[in-house]
Amino acid sequence: MKAIKITAPEKAELVTDAKLTADRYSDDILIKTIAVALNPTDYKHLAYGITTRPTVGCDFAGIVEDVPSGTSRFKKGDRVWGMVHGSNQVRPDNAAFQEYVYSKEAMTGKIPDHLSFEEAASLGVGALTVGQGMYQEIPLPFPNDPLKEKVPILIYGGSSATGALAIQFAKLSGFEVITTAGQSNFDYVRSLGADAVFDSRSPTVGEEIRSYTKDKLYYVWDTIGEHGSPEASAKALASSAPEGQKLYYGTILLKDPNAFIDGSGKLESRPDDVVFSVSLGYSAPGEAFEIIDIKFPARPGDYEFMKTWMPLTSELITQKKIKPHRIELREGGFEGIPSGLEELKSGKISGKKLVYRVADA
Repeated sequence: MKAIKITAPEKAELVTDAKLTADRYSDDILIKTIAVALNPTDYKHLAYGITTRPTVGCDFAGIVEDVPSGTSRFKKGDRVWGMVHGSNQVRPDNAAFQEYVYSKEAMTGKIPDHLSFEEAASLGVGALTVGQGMYQEIPLPFPNDPLKEKVPILIYGGSSATGALAIQFAKLSGFEVITTAGQSNFDYVRSLGADAVFDSRSPTVGEEIRSYTKDKLYYVWDTIGEHGSPEASAKALASSAPEGQKLYYGTILLKDPNAFIDGSGKLESRPDDVVFSVSLGYSAPGEAFEIIDIKFPARPGDYEFMKTWMPLTSELITQKKIKPHRIELREGGFEGIPSGLEELKSGKISGKKLVYRVADA
């Protein structure tokens, strides 16, 4: 079948002789891929020098071809969306950018009638990452059991694909949502429910947010994790918390915990008064995996969490309480994906997700 494979360092290209993995897990659903979306993690894997020639891609939407015995949530012919571990060294022949893919049941959601395959393809990574980072790791109150009294939360990077979903979920959970974005995306993040928006390019954005919250910001979820976002987040967080309250900083990427600096500008991790959490979506399937030479053990609890999170998320999407990130539909099918990855890497894409239709329904 057609697939986008990592064939050499920094190179992803179309092959036409790809095989579907022979390893089918007991809860794997076989899906015909109809549309896929691009994520930064897709191009980042190209630089790792992976030699197993893995298929690239995490986000997909498609049609169920076959379900395992005992599955009641899905049947053949269902339109579905989800996330699969792309560029997987351990399971190199199963990822989104191929004609057929296995997706674990708890990593899959039904597409409601009001969404197209292309719109639904943008949901996977963002929706699962929000669940992991904000609700499993921190953890925030679920959207169906919101806060009784509104308190502020900073979603750093609100116009990113994950940030756009995070704003909506945090709003449903009863928070006053503060976010950062480039000025061209201010109106967009406000339309998602952000109560206050600050310029992510301002060198004093952290101090501005701390002033706005009157030094009472206790929750930050950082969807960027680099390019100054940990430092700005630290300056935005309250300088101290009242008795019984902790300070929370969660992120999807934290290369160096010591890069998190306190409000005075000193380089330190503040371990005594800040609860750190880092979530990695690749652990959500509950399977062991590798990235370069780093081995990550299986975390079955992450997959158990998804069994609660994905049905709830699917319900909120069906009820139109959560809407997908903005998409830009590109031509070219599988053949167009490599150039899209290069464009995403260049930093030219902002406030939208690149999506490719790769088959007819």
